[in-house]
Formats: sequence, C-alpha cells, structure tokens
Amino acid sequence: MNLLIIEDDINLNEGLFYAFENDGFNVFKAYTKQEGLNIFNSKNIDFIILDCNLPDGDGFDVCQIIREKSDIPIIMLTARDSEIDEVKGLEIGLDDYITKPFSLSVLKARVKVAIRKKSNNKVIYSNGIKLDQKLLKVYKNKECLELSSVEYKLLSYLIENKGQILLKEQILHHIWDSEENYVDDNIVSVNIRRLRVKVEDDPSNPNI
Repeated sequence: MNLLIIEDDINLNEGLFYAFENDGFNVFKAYTKQEGLNIFNSKNIDFIILDCNLPDGDGFDVCQIIREKSDIPIIMLTARDSEIDEVKGLEIGLDDYITKPFSLSVLKARVKVAIRKKSNNKVIYSNGIKLDQKLLKVYKNKECLELSSVEYKLLSYLIENKGQILLKEQILHHIWDSEENYVDDNIVSVNIRRLRVKVEDDPSNPNI
C-alpha cells in the first residue's frame, strides 16, 4: 500500500517514514503542499497523513483538492487543536483528525481503522473516473456513464492493473473466462476502442 506523508517537520516526517515502512507500507515523503500534490498526481497513492500548517499552503486546501479526485483515507496530524479546525477538517472530507503530541501506536491504529472502512466502500478513482464496484456504476465528472457489462468489467480490470502491460490473452481470460477459446481476440480491441470513446477526454491519447 502506498502511503504519502505530507509534513514539513523533517524529523517527524523521517520518523513516520521509517515507522510505517517497517509495517510494510511503501512510503512517499513530501515537505510542502505542492510537493505532496505532485506525488499524489504522479503515484498511485492509497493513504495520506497530512499536516495542516505547510510552508506553501494549508492542509485543508490539500484535502479539498484531493477530494475532488479521490476518496482515499486522509488523516490530518496537526498542532492545531481547536474544535473549529477539527470540525472543518471532518466536514471537508478528512477521515480522522489527530492533534500533536500524539501516540504512534494510536496513529497506527487509526490508520488501520480508516483503511478497513474504505476497503468496504469498494470505490476506485482514476484520472477523473469513479468506479463504484458495489453499485456497479461508473462516473466521469459526476455524470453516470452508460457502459455494457463487458465494458464495465474491462474498465475495472484496466484500472486495477494501471501501469502494467496487459496482453490480449490476459484480458480475454479475465473478461471472458473459460469462453476465451471461442472469442476472436479482435473483440478486445473493439471493446477497448468503444470504452475509450466513452471515458476518455481524448480517445486517441488515452490515460487508462
């Protein structure tokens, strides 16, 4: 699981990095708002621990920007202990709000709880596409797209394997299962073209 820590305190950032790396997370470090957003936009981040006071901006702004694209768990770790700030953070989409000083064991427990809650939602985000695996619906810019069952399965498979090179044979086996021997492999190309027309801003230059 890819964890992003956005924290300008170098010692704290390093400490959290090693603590969560030892727990099996693939950890990315950022010390500013912009650096954090750049990593979020370029990596497949699954979880964020976010400071509120950053050198070039506000953690609340970071949360709002990310919430426009994703519902990954975000925990704010901050010295700002006012009830107003905590309520504001939760209202804009934080999953938890922890004030400094804090217990590392409690933070780790909160991270586990947030991951468990999100895993039950079964919602995936990718390049402006929201795929709700529980309701079997796909949204682009909050608009529900009309996809065939094959297109839905194909989109789900492509998003789950984003960044990997998939062979036609793999896609055939996953989408059509045991029927693959009776399906022309050109059907993969045809369905991918149809899917791109529906979900891509520029089908000739796809992001998925």
